[in-house]
Amino acid sequence: MTRPDEFTRVFRQGRRISAGSLQIVCAPSEAGYARLGLAVAKRILPRAVDRNRAKRVIRESFRHQAADLPPLDVVVTLRGGKIRGVPADMSNRLEALWLRLATD
Repeated sequence: MTRPDEFTRVFRQGRRISAGSLQIVCAPSEAGYARLGLAVAKRILPRAVDRNRAKRVIRESFRHQAADLPPLDVVVTLRGGKIRGVPADMSNRLEALWLRLATD
């Protein structure tokens, strides 16, 4: 997902699932397959290197699970207070969230 109106639609109509500092907002996809959008705020991860690493981890996890997911537009956000660095267990939390999406 790249266009602002796609993100707006997902945030308004989407269902929220969270695990720790990760939150997934998902809505049915008009494209017919699962698509990923990322919203990682500077307020949450102040250093660009940490934001970029978090996005890489999220993209890689999604790439492995995309074929098993229903046709959804998925936006992954980090929430909570400032996080120092990228949490080591982010991949495990993402796997649990993808599994919840696939089974619902």
